[in-house]
Amino acid sequence: MENKDIASGQAKLVWHDFPFLGPESFAAAQAARCAADQNQFWAYHDKLYEEQAGENSGKFSTQNLKQFAADLKLDTQQFNTCVDSNKHQAEVQASVAAGQQQGVNETPTLFINGQKFAGVPSYSQLSQLIQQAQK
Repeated sequence: MENKDIASGQAKLVWHDFPFLGPESFAAAQAARCAADQNQFWAYHDKLYEEQAGENSGKFSTQNLKQFAADLKLDTQQFNTCVDSNKHQAEVQASVAAGQQQGVNETPTLFINGQKFAGVPSYSQLSQLIQQAQK
């Protein structure tokens, strides 16, 4: 899928949190929503993927999550308050519950026109699925 598909309205990407790897992945999902409060979700998302180092290894500790925000030049006072207050905890929990109701048990899981696709499709597979859905 090319960006023009999204820009033209032919396709839409909707992100849902599904942290299933334990407490650190849940904390990272909440932190990403705190970054989203500053319109920096995708930058923070990318930073999380750059920094990952194994499940619950300490890499996504609260201290590190805050440092990632500082590295990205977010308003750290606002970000840290958000993280410390668990502002987005209920939203992340609701996202997980909604995913479980849809039978999601791994990431990524994609839904294209309501059809579920689990795992990582190649670019050509994803493009083909989207083209088929547009017919």
